[in-house]
Parts: sequence; structure tokens; C-alpha cells
Amino acid sequence: MALFRQPLPRKLLARALSGLLILSIAISGVVVRAQEIEHPGYEVAPERRTTGIGKFYMGREISFVMGHQAAEWLNRPGRIQEEMPDEVVANMGLDPDHVVADIGAGSGYFSFRIARLVPEGKVLAVDIQPEMLQLIKAQMAEDGVSNIEGVLGQVDDPNLPPGSIDAAIMVDAYHEFSHPFEMINGIFQALRPGGRIFLLEYRGEDASVPIRPLHKMTEEQVVREMSVFGLEWTDTLNFLPWQHMMIFTKT
Repeated sequence: MALFRQPLPRKLLARALSGLLILSIAISGVVVRAQEIEHPGYEVAPERRTTGIGKFYMGREISFVMGHQAAEWLNRPGRIQEEMPDEVVANMGLDPDHVVADIGAGSGYFSFRIARLVPEGKVLAVDIQPEMLQLIKAQMAEDGVSNIEGVLGQVDDPNLPPGSIDAAIMVDAYHEFSHPFEMINGIFQALRPGGRIFLLEYRGEDASVPIRPLHKMTEEQVVREMSVFGLEWTDTLNFLPWQHMMIFTKT
């Protein structure tokens, strides 16, 4: 069982929910940490469908995916005030040589901002829609950016090599994953020890946030789902007008 170092009281929830089993395997003198993680399972219940896909994970109905046709909305001017992207990336605490995966990168709204902070590293812009990756590629050529790499993911696999990233960020994307367990498992395996996941979601606890309910998540629900992998709930930053910025660490 993974143990957290000096856990804060609120992290006890994450520990209690965790079903993680850590195995240490010696291969050629190198200790590899392997995971055996129990899948909580999915429930397909069309009769319970509201505005999502009728598929449920840990009690949460999964929402529909925003298509590439809405890419202009991702770049709307008001997003600067609503989501404070520059402040978000500044609070990631990145080193210049870090490799960061932007999961559900869309048009690259965050990828390009992160790329400026990792001049000796790179951003892996992961999306399941080739059209989104084409938008990023065109913007890279226009702006002369060379440290972003587009990665075509799958609905159940981010297509990231094991131990290849220092951080991953998901902005208003996780609630749309049709296979959240498989996606987080892929991200978890790709993280190096000490690597972090930055998960931003609109606050489901706040009815005043003008977003459809299935496009919001409560802090409690996010912790419940991340704890399946034994991720340490490191912090929640509450400087954003409408969103949680939650940080989880691979110990």
C-alpha cells in the first residue's frame, strides 16, 4: 500500500479511497515500480442518461466531447478573464527542461503558453482529433515554435511512453473522457516519480458557475477518481474565478 509522507488531514480522504497495490520488481539491477490497479468499472445505463453519453464512472455521468468545430470558442477573448491561462501555467512550477503533456490540448491554447516556460524541454500536445493537431501545427509554423509535439491519442490511451513526462495538465477535458480509467492509467504510467497532474475543472459545488452540470466536477469527485491510482492530492489552488486547479503527485 502506498503511504503518503506527512499527509494533511484532507488527504486522508484520498488515502482511504485508494486501492493501490505497489509491486517492486528487480530487472537487470534496476528497481521498476509496477502497478496492479483494480478497475472500478463502468455502468452503461441509457435510462439514467441526462445530457451526457449515458455511461457512468464512479457515479458520474460522462459528458459529450467538444468537437473541433468549436475550436474558435476555445480561443475566445473572454477566456483570458474566465480561466486566467497565464496565471495557471505560472503556478505549475515548471523547470526549463521539463516535458509536459497537455492532455486534450485542443487548439493549443495552453500548449503554447507552457512551451514558453520549457525552452529546453517540450510540450506533448495530446488530442484524439487530428483536426486539432493540424491547428496546432499551423500555429507552430506561424509563430516559429519548435518545442511542441503533437500526439494523436485514442479514447482509451494518451499514447505516451512510460516514464516520459514530468507533468500533465488537463483543462476542462477530463470530464469528457469516455474511458477515464484507461486515460489516467496511461498518464500515470507516463509520469516520472514525483511527476504531477494538474487537473482543472469548473467547480461542481458552485451553482453560480454558468456551465452545464456535466461539464463541472466537484473536488470530492475528482479526489475519488484520482485516488484509484494512489495519486497524492498535493493541493488545490483556488485563485481562478470558476475552476478548481487541483494538483496530484506520483509518489
